[in-house]
Amino acid sequence: MQNLDRRKITFYIIFVLVALVFLTRLFFLQVVNTREVEAGRLEEVSYPSRGLIYDRYGELMVYNDAIYDLMIYPRQAKKIDTLKLCEIIGIDKIEFISRVTAIVKDSLHYKSTKPYVLEKELSGKMYATLQENLYRFNCLIIQSRTDRKYNHTSAGHLLGFIREVSDQDIAKRPLYIRGEAIGKSGLEKSYEDTLRGKNGMKYFIQDVAGTKKGSFKDGKLDYDATPGTDLYLGISIKLQDYGEALMRNKVGSIVAIEPETGEILAMISSPGYDPNLLIGREKNKNYAMLNDDPAKVLYNRPLDAMYPPGSIFKSMQALIGQQEGVLFPSTRYPCNRGYPVMGGKPGCHAHPSPLDLVQSVAYSCNSYYCYVFRSIVDEKKFSSVEDGYRNWYNKIRQFGVGQKLGVDLPFENGGILRSVDYFNKVYGQGSWKSSNLISLAIGQGELGITPMQMANVVCIIANRGYYCVPHAVRKIGGEAGIEAKYKDHHQVEIEKPYFEYVIEGMYQVVENGTASNCKIPGIPYCAKTGTAQNPHGKDHSVFVAFAPRDNPKIAIACVVENAGFGADWAGPIASLMIEKYLTDSVSRKSMDEKMKQGNLMPAVYYRDRIKEKAKESQQAIENKKKVN
Repeated sequence: MQNLDRRKITFYIIFVLVALVFLTRLFFLQVVNTREVEAGRLEEVSYPSRGLIYDRYGELMVYNDAIYDLMIYPRQAKKIDTLKLCEIIGIDKIEFISRVTAIVKDSLHYKSTKPYVLEKELSGKMYATLQENLYRFNCLIIQSRTDRKYNHTSAGHLLGFIREVSDQDIAKRPLYIRGEAIGKSGLEKSYEDTLRGKNGMKYFIQDVAGTKKGSFKDGKLDYDATPGTDLYLGISIKLQDYGEALMRNKVGSIVAIEPETGEILAMISSPGYDPNLLIGREKNKNYAMLNDDPAKVLYNRPLDAMYPPGSIFKSMQALIGQQEGVLFPSTRYPCNRGYPVMGGKPGCHAHPSPLDLVQSVAYSCNSYYCYVFRSIVDEKKFSSVEDGYRNWYNKIRQFGVGQKLGVDLPFENGGILRSVDYFNKVYGQGSWKSSNLISLAIGQGELGITPMQMANVVCIIANRGYYCVPHAVRKIGGEAGIEAKYKDHHQVEIEKPYFEYVIEGMYQVVENGTASNCKIPGIPYCAKTGTAQNPHGKDHSVFVAFAPRDNPKIAIACVVENAGFGADWAGPIASLMIEKYLTDSVSRKSMDEKMKQGNLMPAVYYRDRIKEKAKESQQAIENKKKVN
């Protein structure tokens, strides 16, 4: 019986050992061997083409052009003809070793199975030579991707530019990989997810020598790149080009909007730049040049620059005063070259006096609006000046002042509109009066408005009480619409009849008032001139308008820095833009020529530019001497 038990135990032991052998073999086949295959897998990314960008009439503004990068698999970069490769791409062996070392170090943090960029944006000659010699280098591939191209030399600030992703970009967006491009400014940045598309991927098996041996798993894991979605803008590229021509050699902005929809028709920042400078092999050098330009070429003035609005602010004061019941069309206030209550300060220009509401807008009387402002803030229904000011502050904010509008472009500035808390800190709670803030009555003092906000205020007046958030994109892809937030009507708490008196006053500005030199033949329109005080030099010329008076199609704001009165430069430029948009032509040829030829660039910009050019020329001479 014992012998039988021993035989059973022996049998069980043998059975278990055989089972272990089979299981071990199965483990190696299913796990270890699979890992070996995985370790021998190579990845090749295919980049999508970014979405195209069209203007409101379907004209192509931004498209793609193929460029090629030389990629290297770091694990296979050992036994290759280094000297031949260096000769082709024009570097020495030390530089090659340095690049490969950096790539290998990079691959330890990322993936060693994917290729890394060895040489970006190959020239045509280099690309052809590499294609002929690629069989020599089993560690190299040529990767195709696209770069942006521009059909026009304008709208750089609006369109923006793309750059290769940084480590910080990848940390924020893990789906991005080295070598891929991402929008860094303008529409390229704000619509990055729409324009980008999705990367494709192909997997290959390699042997121990690093040679490709066909698709991994018969290509079942491969997927193609998905192109980005096209954008259709509200911009008229004709109007944009014309505006940039008018603003040449001037510092400032133009923003034109379709009042009914909020679609941006033109957005000019001057000085501007040609977006083609920020593509190709020279883009980094050109970016540094633009970034160092003393005229702040890359500064997006329509969205970021803040100016005291000056007299254009009076239109809002007139509307709020009527709504509060302290101002009527028949209300008259005196003016004797200034505000009499405070000894003639703020001062004013010569005009008939006293004026009624419509006349006060037409002649832009400072004294009149000092009275209006104080009647709003000092209303008897408020228990204190703080409460009166808080009411005025809230009404002004409804016009989009002192806050970001939510434009579909990055880096928007909200401007300056000081709260009660601010003045309590400056003067002490209960220790200030409306007279302390009297500069606000005429759009000066503690106030800063961007040109985009100025244009938006004009849209509100043109629409008789509402605005849509300004936006550059009118359609995404085929029939896809824009976000609902750009279609919503934002109402201000001003009754519609009150707008008509202000609109009549703005009409008289052009017909008989401060902008009578800016009439457009056959087009009745409404405007307001402004002269924004500038503590650093000559005042800024400001002008806002909408046209035609009835059923408006365009609202516009123009700021020309250091250019004096609103009707001197900003007014003529804005009126030419209106005429160009509504008639596709310009009848006032002499005004057109004067605006285009006018040079108002501060001398300091030219002085610094001349110094930089001289420095570059001297450096070029020294470099030539070294070569010889």
